[in-house]
Amino acid sequence: MSKLQLVSVLLLLGSSLAFDFAGFAKSTGDVAKVAGKTVKGVVEKVPEIFSPEQLLDFGKQSIAGVPLEALAATINKICSLAVSANATESDNSVNISALNYVLMTGSENVTVPLLDSDTLWSNPLFNDSSDTVILVTGWTSNINGSNRAIDTIFSAYQARGGHNFVVIDTSYFVDTLYTWSAFNTNELGEALAVGLQHLINFVPLEKIHLIGHSLGAHIVGRAGRHFQTLTNASIPRITGLDPANPCFNEGEALSGISRGDADFVDIIHSNAKVLGKRDPIGDVDFYPNGVVSVQPGCLDPSCSHARAWELYAETVHPGNENHLLAVKCNSILSLDTGACPGKAIPLGFACPRTAKGNYFLKTNDKFPFGKNL
Repeated sequence: MSKLQLVSVLLLLGSSLAFDFAGFAKSTGDVAKVAGKTVKGVVEKVPEIFSPEQLLDFGKQSIAGVPLEALAATINKICSLAVSANATESDNSVNISALNYVLMTGSENVTVPLLDSDTLWSNPLFNDSSDTVILVTGWTSNINGSNRAIDTIFSAYQARGGHNFVVIDTSYFVDTLYTWSAFNTNELGEALAVGLQHLINFVPLEKIHLIGHSLGAHIVGRAGRHFQTLTNASIPRITGLDPANPCFNEGEALSGISRGDADFVDIIHSNAKVLGKRDPIGDVDFYPNGVVSVQPGCLDPSCSHARAWELYAETVHPGNENHLLAVKCNSILSLDTGACPGKAIPLGFACPRTAKGNYFLKTNDKFPFGKNL
């Protein structure tokens, strides 16, 4: 078997492993529920070096998170081998003419080809004086039908008003095997950059904000970099919502979203080391409840991975801008012990463009997640 054939087999294995995440996580979650009682009993006998809440959380992360982190690391190694062998051609190569802007409004959705931006701008439902939010979602996300991430974020912006809300429909190219979907992100980002190059002929650049969840975060990151090459200008703000972890490794072809892709890059990490990246990659990186793979109220990676867009959407609603305040810190333990006395800043919609560094905060385990109500 040639090296290329071997890599192809490994790619299929990696994608199968990715598809098994949900099932494996469910069984892990069941084990975590049973083990929780044991952990609670141990906590009562441990000296008060840590609080009972901290020890319970540590037990939960160990039982539910560590096995999934190991699985994600395996997929990463498979992807690295594919990249090094140049075996990254997707089964669904990107065709820019098949990509669309979808302008969402309260009454209807308007679909416009990515390279036909003047049609979008001239539509009576598009307000060229408003800010424009462009959202790209991730793996297996499809705008046709129910999509919680899109619907939730759109509802939040609709409640706020004063924004055009546009989704880039990439589902055909990120609805295949995970590894092939990941390998499409560079081309999708470059295609989006070409569309943005057309769009700024009609919409002021300073009014554009790109947001991406999971694989979508890497797509908008690549779009920002390629846009700089095409125009010698920079997108004002890119927000990454738990950027995808598997297959995106520093120093490789799929390095993903990073600081410098826009004038300001803010990142929310909610499923670190599993479906989401762990390392700080933006101008400012937010770690709700710490550098963890399991969020409060969750027992599976998809729930924790979704928490990033749930938190962001909560801050978009009028009056909620300061619901989720974070402090510059080194860890959630330092935050808990009062070792981070700096000024708190809001995560999400109202995040100040001057913010730099790593910020930590605690959240509730269900909506509303903000503790600063």
